[in-house]
Amino acid sequence: MNKLSYLLLFLLFFSCQNQKPFKDSYSIEVHAPGIYNGMRAYLKVQDERGRLINKDTAIVIDEKFSFQGKRDEPSLELLTINGYEGFLPVIIENGEIYIYIEKDSLLTSKISGTANNEAYQRYFKNENSLKDKLKTLTSNYQKATASNSRDQKAILKEITQTRETLNELPITYITQNKDVYLSVLILNQAIQNRQLNFEQIESAYNSLPQALKTSTNGNKIGAFITAQKQIMEAEKATQIGNMAPNFSAPTPEGQTLALNDVKGKVTIIDFWASWCGPCRRENPNVVKLYETYHKKGLEIIGVSLDREGQKDRWLKAIEDDQLTWHHVSNLKFWQDPIAKLYNVRSIPATFILDTEGKIIAKNLRGQALEKKIAELLN
Repeated sequence: MNKLSYLLLFLLFFSCQNQKPFKDSYSIEVHAPGIYNGMRAYLKVQDERGRLINKDTAIVIDEKFSFQGKRDEPSLELLTINGYEGFLPVIIENGEIYIYIEKDSLLTSKISGTANNEAYQRYFKNENSLKDKLKTLTSNYQKATASNSRDQKAILKEITQTRETLNELPITYITQNKDVYLSVLILNQAIQNRQLNFEQIESAYNSLPQALKTSTNGNKIGAFITAQKQIMEAEKATQIGNMAPNFSAPTPEGQTLALNDVKGKVTIIDFWASWCGPCRRENPNVVKLYETYHKKGLEIIGVSLDREGQKDRWLKAIEDDQLTWHHVSNLKFWQDPIAKLYNVRSIPATFILDTEGKIIAKNLRGQALEKKIAELLN
């Protein structure tokens, strides 16, 4: 029996099934013509750092393999097979799912059996069609440019329109399918792929019913929106010309010290950590600067992003580098509330304040920092 006959029988058989899907578990039956016995297949999920984590494993026997299990909510996962390039996105949800593998291109494999998978197949096909069209148009534009053809402008216009349609595809689907769980999965995927801007994400999320917002993936999107708002607020609050937000935190002695308690004629807020190589290399420059200008009104408050349980390393770095100015730390690493308040996502980071506590410069180092302080205090 040839490959086409296998596919026709597969689709005919499963399209005629009238069995009800499992209510509390899933079953995935995979027909894999041409895949050798003993090959391993995996269901993988992407974590917050973009790493693929194995959720389940199956072994190919007689060109078939299967997965069984349970998911509390639908989950977009990737099916991979050892020895074969690429992956197949599958929505794992309770019910009966059937897959016909195309070994030469896993992305073109056929999925049926559950509503979300069949809807996603249509969405995925539309997305790939737009990507193929964009690739063809780009090639045509390059050829038209090389030959100085008059078609360049028309092709470029079509490229722009196709790219816009592709980028807005998630929003288009969600707008038309607000009550479908697939909308949450597509929105979450669009966030991971950085396919949408923040306003589009927030608008799409707000349009969803409460049941989808409070789902596992809905909660992830809500948390992302909240975090992005905090970042934008911090960026706005710490723009040059704004008053520096006040803060307080524990000192090395265990007392509480606030920014407003130490401000001088000029104040440097210095974000650093004992584990930060660039920070430690910059410290001698800051020490020299402090020794030169402290008597003229320079104050420095160091905010350390050292880790919890490593206070000793923070204190040793202060002593070793001879940092004789004010220091505070919550020992919260990148979760430090002061770092979040100032939208600090890399260190070293500096904020220079005038006598009133207004931010007049930031992220200066070395000679640039020295020149600015000299300009203010000489």
